[in-house]
Amino acid sequence: MEYTKLGSTGLDVSRLALGCMTYGEPDRGNHAWTLTEEQSRPLIRAALEAGITFLDTANVYSDGTSEEIVGRAVRDFSSREEVVLATKVHGRMRPGPNGAGLSRRAIMTEIDHSLRRLGTDYVDLYQIHRWDPATPIEETLEALHDVVKAGKARYIGASSMWAWQFSQALYLADLNGWTRFVTMQDHYNLLNREEEREMLPLCADQGVGVLPWSPLARGKLTRPWGESTTRSETDEFGRTLYDTAASDRTIVDRVAQVAEQRGVSRAQIALAWVLANPVVTAPIVGVGRPAHLTDAVAALDITLSAEEITLLTEPYTPHEVAGFG
Repeated sequence: MEYTKLGSTGLDVSRLALGCMTYGEPDRGNHAWTLTEEQSRPLIRAALEAGITFLDTANVYSDGTSEEIVGRAVRDFSSREEVVLATKVHGRMRPGPNGAGLSRRAIMTEIDHSLRRLGTDYVDLYQIHRWDPATPIEETLEALHDVVKAGKARYIGASSMWAWQFSQALYLADLNGWTRFVTMQDHYNLLNREEEREMLPLCADQGVGVLPWSPLARGKLTRPWGESTTRSETDEFGRTLYDTAASDRTIVDRVAQVAEQRGVSRAQIALAWVLANPVVTAPIVGVGRPAHLTDAVAALDITLSAEEITLLTEPYTPHEVAGFG
């Protein structure tokens, strides 16, 4: 396993982050494709044993059961000091007023619930899952600053939003002496590269670590075009992320071409491409079976040639930004 600094902080993280949305009770929340605790634990243990120390979850994943499963696995298979735990706040956790969003009340309530479910006194990275247009960003930033000062989070991060919004948040934090976002978790892969226009250059300029979610495009880059899986058939959010542009099919075919020439899996090629971007800190990879972990770790050893990168990227056409909602 390789390790790197989290953005411009002094925190070391594994070059791969384990995406824990895969782990959660299927009858809780709206992710019917997730794995039960019994199914999840061997995979989390294998990831930890492979040297992945960076685990990413969220309060909203499977109605909080993802955090519970992850917390118990960390206690049983590792130690709190060796693991970098990240979770998120924003999504709806209960009906009625104040059950979602990024108000001071929501943040202060949800950090305590997340810590209880994770079984820890602090998280290493506390992230806003999306932008909240109904709450002044100043209120959100000051509340997050107080969470850090209370020792409940070591660092804070953000997720999918417009670059101008992220720039505003960074400016206001600096202006008011509040804790600054150190990471951006955004949607980035060979089928959707819109973040290259503004967000990634902003992160590079500001020393912000980039944690791409869905680096394999919900698996579309790992299998023949049109082939489906249980997850793709039931993942309602995933259906909103990708269209049927002719360029997408061409890119998927070229990933297969490069993989065949090298004698490796498609997943390794698609992930190696994301890892090759110097602004990327750690892609967030889902591991639903052992082969997913094997491919992710193997991708770290692949260095794509300039010709291969051109082959993979040349067909791309502009897409609608997806994943902000």
